[in-house]
Amino acid sequence: MSEFNLIKRHFTRPTRHTNLGVGDDAALISISAGMELAISADMLVAGTHFFADADPYHIGWKSLAVNVSDMAAMGAKPKWATLAIALPNNDTQWLSEFSRGFFACATEFDIDLIGGDTTCGPLNICVQIMGEVPSEKAIKRSGAKASDDIWVSGLLGNAALALAHMQKKLTLTAQAFSACAPALHCPQARVTLGLALHGIANSAIDISDGLLADLGHILQASNVGATIQLNQIPHSEYCDTSTLQNQEIIKLLLAGGDDYELCFTAPAEKRAEILALSQKLALSLSCIGQITNDTGVVVHGLNDEILDIKETGFDHFN
Repeated sequence: MSEFNLIKRHFTRPTRHTNLGVGDDAALISISAGMELAISADMLVAGTHFFADADPYHIGWKSLAVNVSDMAAMGAKPKWATLAIALPNNDTQWLSEFSRGFFACATEFDIDLIGGDTTCGPLNICVQIMGEVPSEKAIKRSGAKASDDIWVSGLLGNAALALAHMQKKLTLTAQAFSACAPALHCPQARVTLGLALHGIANSAIDISDGLLADLGHILQASNVGATIQLNQIPHSEYCDTSTLQNQEIIKLLLAGGDDYELCFTAPAEKRAEILALSQKLALSLSCIGQITNDTGVVVHGLNDEILDIKETGFDHFN
């Protein structure tokens, strides 16, 4: 199959938000009145972001979902994506499953694939995503203020726990792995939450590299500090509080990454509104600490002791 037949067969679909999409030298899109264009890109490399023999459906879903999560963190509605992919070979079955996973995610969030590129090489996937956010209303990392509450959505730790099992760093039961693996393979971007946080959150970020690492980006951009309570971090029974003294479990919760939940800050007077939003969305929203005037993060353990944290999250060059 030629490159262009490959694109036509696996990556050409009808579009909803696009004036001109796949099949020309460039796509054409129109931005709605009163909106700004939000743009982000993520690269996924075999052996770094996923196992080379991973289920291609899961790779397809996740390659788009991690980008959708960036839109959620900005309070933007995702609408368009481009896909550049290097393939070691022209494997029709692999491509069929990859594109099925990619378009399942695109359908879930009403996103048009509008272009990209394919080439032969080591498996490497680069997605650029674009969305709309009301002008001057984007939720930025730089908006956190001292005395803000720090919130996270969903549960943390399951994705990192599943990955640690796959890397043979620890062993889960079959039941535990089956329960944790979906968080790693098919993360659920919190777009609806991001859109609802306009007028509530002062800052936000998605948790991709680890809670402490990503919260650290908010603190640096906002020139503030934070204190968080370990026992307030939401987690599943597989990271049970009875085992939180275990250093490996603590590291997974604080620095494991791959959660793709939102971490956001908001004034204390917004607590009731946030809890009502949690009920409305049927999504757990947990207050885990506060923003301070200091620098850095102080983590309080189960007995209110200050923990010595050496690892904060994933870094490609460390």
